[in-house]
Amino acid sequence: MDGKMFARLGAVGFVAVAITATAIENTTPPDPLRDELFRCQALGEAGPRDPACLRAWAENRRRFLAPDARPAERLPDPAPAPHPPAEAAVPAESAPVSPPTGTR
Repeated sequence: MDGKMFARLGAVGFVAVAITATAIENTTPPDPLRDELFRCQALGEAGPRDPACLRAWAENRRRFLAPDARPAERLPDPAPAPHPPAEAAVPAESAPVSPPTGTR
């Protein structure tokens, strides 16, 4: 097979994947919360004063922070931060100032 045949097969595969993704997206029911969040975003500074936006943000937080939304396994504890060397702990203001070196 030559390069043109591989290019054609790749193009056909890409089109097939695009059509499948479009079909799946069109069969998914729309989320009214998502639409309301976009509306609130478009309001700008008036969003925090709109009662519908406040309810939408509360529902979004509830969905995001729901106990069943968290992973089942516990994440590992973070490693402790490394301690800086003793010389680095001295502030720059209290460090002795050495005269500049060089030619005049």
